[in-house]
Amino acid sequence: MLKDNTIQRDWKATMQLAKKPEVLTMLFLGFSAGIPFSLIFSSLSLWLNEAGITKSTVTYFSWAGLAFSFKFLWAPLIDRLPVPYLSSVLGRRRGWLLTAQVMVILSIVFMGTVNPLENEMSLTLMAFGAIALGFSAATQDIVIDAYRIEVADVSIQGILSSTYFTGYRTAMIVSGAGALYLADFLGSNKESYLYSAWQTTYYVMALVMLIGVVTTLLIREPRVKQNIDSKYSNVQYLKFLLFFVFCATVLVTAYISTSDIFIQIKAELKLLSGNSPVSNFIGEFLQLVTALVSVTLFAFIFDKIGLLERKLVIENYWFPVKDFFSRYGAKLSLLLLLFIGFYRISDIVLGVIANVFYQDIGFSKTEIATVSKTFGVIMMIVGSFIGGVMSIRFGVIRILMLGGFLIVATNLLFMLLAEVGYHIELLYFVISADNLAAGIATAAFLSFLASITNVSFTAVQYAIFSSLMTLIPKLIGGYSGSMVENLGYSNFFLLASIMGLPVLYLILMLKRLLVLEKV
Repeated sequence: MLKDNTIQRDWKATMQLAKKPEVLTMLFLGFSAGIPFSLIFSSLSLWLNEAGITKSTVTYFSWAGLAFSFKFLWAPLIDRLPVPYLSSVLGRRRGWLLTAQVMVILSIVFMGTVNPLENEMSLTLMAFGAIALGFSAATQDIVIDAYRIEVADVSIQGILSSTYFTGYRTAMIVSGAGALYLADFLGSNKESYLYSAWQTTYYVMALVMLIGVVTTLLIREPRVKQNIDSKYSNVQYLKFLLFFVFCATVLVTAYISTSDIFIQIKAELKLLSGNSPVSNFIGEFLQLVTALVSVTLFAFIFDKIGLLERKLVIENYWFPVKDFFSRYGAKLSLLLLLFIGFYRISDIVLGVIANVFYQDIGFSKTEIATVSKTFGVIMMIVGSFIGGVMSIRFGVIRILMLGGFLIVATNLLFMLLAEVGYHIELLYFVISADNLAAGIATAAFLSFLASITNVSFTAVQYAIFSSLMTLIPKLIGGYSGSMVENLGYSNFFLLASIMGLPVLYLILMLKRLLVLEKV
């Protein structure tokens, strides 16, 4: 009886917490954060596929989402720098939040103005629009995370996070399924591409973002007294911000400008080796390395002429990394970073090409929207809940292993779908299994990341971990289109599953070396 009464009191307390205005705020801010995601990945890939853009080019656009993987670089700047005028009127967090949301809206509108088939420059303009959207959306994520932590006591953070997740996933249905429904309704399909349909769709998604803007204008600024004292001036922080922007610009420009050269190199490699898949991979890898070398050279020059503040970089970025290695030691730290970087490689690499695959085997945008973007997202929410409960009951490491195994197994189901082709019932089954597995794995993984984060460096360390978990998979995912063109869908899905096998071994190693409180 005592146990039942305790549960009843906990339930009533939870219901009371749900009535707090901060909870409703996080629902709408989560919605605002979720809108851009599908517009960079799934919806954009279907738009470009309908326009007849090659699969290899379509999946390269997933690299626009790398901004989410590098957001830890400018997170300290957002903590330190005020937004002119807006910070004094709205407050530091709301000022940055409104700025990021306006940037998101402008980026979506810009992408809508570009017809990828108009001329040779159109794809380049679309790429810059997608990059701008990724950067703006990642900035919005940084501010919302900070706002959530500062606006309420730690005792309510759990329900705030859950509400944020619900809003985020709901928005993914709107910008994923909703965008596909709308573009289909307006007359664009794979047989008859209609640019105006996609243009209107992206304009409507920009209008939907006004929900976030209105929320920002209505909510209160956190009452936390922020310590923003620093021995560095705003000018020094701004110089570093410009350095980051210039590096991103150099990377994209160098990659795009060398495309024609590396097309010729890949052709020569094919003649020499007679192996098209290997030649394409080597050529594209060398193209990426060339872009990275260009950025490194630019950074070296930037530093030599005295435009980069080395001490600022060390204090804001090296100290959190040093703390992590000090706590776990070199061997375990490297193992942890390796595990974080590769845990989700199998499902992310496959996910980049998934929508194009559905369309290629005969499913309409409406069917994809219904099954993948609506039903699938609901199943992922269910999986996340199951994963969270099981992590508490059985321990995080065990559920990480379960999630990793399920991802490998469910990815193999896509091979069956590739062989069968158009089959709506099978699509429902594959999507259900895949999203349940992804939800279970993600819930356990996020719990794991939180458990190894030092509260003294929460913002930067957690940003580094969450960035690393998508960086390598997204880089490889950018080549998924090339893999499919050279290997075919079935072999690609087999390869994606195999990518997840080494992760299971890493988990076994961690289980032996890492002692967690609830394992």
